Amino acid sequence: MPELNVLKPTDYASDQDIRWCPGCGDYAILAQMKKVLAKTKAVREATVFVAGIGCSSRFPYYMSTYGLHSIHGRAPAFATGIKIANPDLTVWQVTGDGDGLSIGGNHLMHILRRNVGVKIMLFNNRIYGLTKGQYSPTSEIGKKTPSTPMGSLDMPLSPLSVAIAAEATFVARCIDVDKSLPEVLERASAHRGAAFIEIYQDCNVFNHKAFEYATDKETKEDHILRLEHGKPMIFGANRDKGIRLQGCGPEVVRLDSGVKEDDLLFHDETSEPLAYMLSRMRHPEFPEPMGVFRAVQRECYEDLLNAQVQEAVAKRGEGTIETLLNSGESYTIEARDSQNPGLHES
Repeated sequence: MPELNVLKPTDYASDQDIRWCPGCGDYAILAQMKKVLAKTKAVREATVFVAGIGCSSRFPYYMSTYGLHSIHGRAPAFATGIKIANPDLTVWQVTGDGDGLSIGGNHLMHILRRNVGVKIMLFNNRIYGLTKGQYSPTSEIGKKTPSTPMGSLDMPLSPLSVAIAAEATFVARCIDVDKSLPEVLERASAHRGAAFIEIYQDCNVFNHKAFEYATDKETKEDHILRLEHGKPMIFGANRDKGIRLQGCGPEVVRLDSGVKEDDLLFHDETSEPLAYMLSRMRHPEFPEPMGVFRAVQRECYEDLLNAQVQEAVAKRGEGTIETLLNSGESYTIEARDSQNPGLHES
């Protein structure tokens, strides 16, 4: 095995054949993840990828680390158990907009509010790809699919709004083929606590070009806002547009119309209200923010829990399973003799 400090991205690849559709955005995310692991000198034996069900959830098979392909929507529960039992492990969770926000929405919310030290990547392609193109919790109103032939009536969820409302301590958004993805993954890896990254991912079979406005090289800079902590919110291919606060909400302004940079909103990763407001900015009315929305520090659930366990041990001793099972109130189940109803066997 190569020395840990000279591992290459290819050293993090498993021997499994990748079974995503040709052209799927998942390939780009997988490639960037391997590069990030190599750059951060991640120890393969101390890294775990946990997934639920869906196209994204094949991810653990393709990594030469520990991995677990769990059940639909329940990856946060498995990831929480792994991190609590082995706090020194680096645990990544891979999920999709269907797996993570429909059947798994409750679990996702609670792993974030608890601030368990798990790095969560949610691949958002606004469709159910594995089950052949039904609408998902993030599909737009009017989306026609096999399960909504007349168009979806559901208001789509904003994954970032959900994460921020659930008190997540690290929240970010990227695009599968954008240059900002590696940097955000690096920051998420270094963050202590729950890190949530929404990744716009192209499903080129069932929802191709859903994010073309944010990926087309000729136009994307006019439709996305690259967030930088402490810097003004400027966007546009010519960097001639910005975001200013007008009343209680944002507005798009031009910098060549008498507006100065100091008049614009400045990004602050520690501001929860600002992060939430940014999560509500949607294309086409606004440029969609990309990068880190929120990054703060709070005690991690696994540290608090293990401290509580140590406190209990200090007060009551180590204890054993036998003592636990035989402590407090107990009773004996007696078997009735079928031949002699009046007799009992203990």
